[in-house]
Amino acid sequence: MSEWIRLAVGLAALLSIAIGVSWAGRLGRHRDLLVAALRAVLQLAFVAAALRGVFAAPLTSFAVVAVMFTVATWTAARRLRGIDGALTAVLLSCGAGAAVVIAIIVALPTLDRDVRTFVAVSGIVLGGTMTAATLAGRHLREGLRRRRDEVEAWLSIGASPRQAVREVARWSASEALVPALDQTRTVGLVTLPGAFIGALLGGASAVQAARFQIVVLVGLLAAEVITVVLLTYLLGAPRTLPADPP
Repeated sequence: MSEWIRLAVGLAALLSIAIGVSWAGRLGRHRDLLVAALRAVLQLAFVAAALRGVFAAPLTSFAVVAVMFTVATWTAARRLRGIDGALTAVLLSCGAGAAVVIAIIVALPTLDRDVRTFVAVSGIVLGGTMTAATLAGRHLREGLRRRRDEVEAWLSIGASPRQAVREVARWSASEALVPALDQTRTVGLVTLPGAFIGALLGGASAVQAARFQIVVLVGLLAAEVITVVLLTYLLGAPRTLPADPP
């Protein structure tokens, strides 16, 4: 019981600091921080309980991954409100990026072919595609707003919508990859990623943990590149330009 009490006290202290600093800095995010933390606790508690049944009945792992995919794409699409066709573009781009990478890692198999690996890799990859789609879409929307005059100038001389938006789309896709590139470049020097630490805590050797992590990192790069390129292509010929924010 003391272990759970220490955990609760530690989490409360960390969350209080986050909320306090957000409030002092007038970021307007203290409620979001509280809700996000509470959701994380509840969701992880539910997932921890559910995965016991999943590992006992392997076929249910596909249902778990389907739920992950649904939540990931819904979250990314919700962040891209105001962009025509955002939901369809997110579904196709995240689905393509995740499917290619998960198939190579698990079905090839690059790593061990088991339920635990399938669920773990799927969760990590889907999370990466969600973030990449969100960043690419938001950069595209902001780029179209900032460079509206440039896009309209291209349209005025006869360029198609895709030609007029091409450079903005390329910039958006490139910028969306910065977090994944930085994470991969600095792994082991600045950070020890969660997959590496999790494998170590699970009893794997340092070599096995490193093998798992490098496959995940390179897989994330591949999944996110596919996602951002496809997303910006699908959204890169808009019928109308996004309106300036109120």
